Amino acid sequence: MTGLGGIFFKAKDPKSMAQWYTRHLGLDIENSMVLFSWRGGTEGKVQGHTVWSIFPADTKYFGDDGASFMVNYRVKDLDAVLASLQRERVSIVPERQDSEHGRFAWVTDPEGNRIELWEPPKTYQAPETATTME
Repeated sequence: MTGLGGIFFKAKDPKSMAQWYTRHLGLDIENSMVLFSWRGGTEGKVQGHTVWSIFPADTKYFGDDGASFMVNYRVKDLDAVLASLQRERVSIVPERQDSEHGRFAWVTDPEGNRIELWEPPKTYQAPETATTME
């Protein structure tokens, strides 16, 4: 098995949250789920998939430990994305970070989940080999 299997979180109003993520982050959400397909490894020969899904707040699939999560979205032009989100009145965290690993900013969705936006450095190259989990 390779790659990350899924990103899952609870929402008080899954339908509304799906609409928010579609409108502001361009996710093509169907039945509260998105399937990302990607390639990695040497010469891009390894194929993988990651599921992103919203569950109702009363789901029994999550434990009751109240664990939080962070979702990271890779963007090509952080300034353009932030300007677009600001015009849409999305809650943007004032903090920004520039580092050797790229540029980072954060937004908050309507239910208070913090989302990291990451613009890789210009010199970024995808790893040659995929992470393998067995």
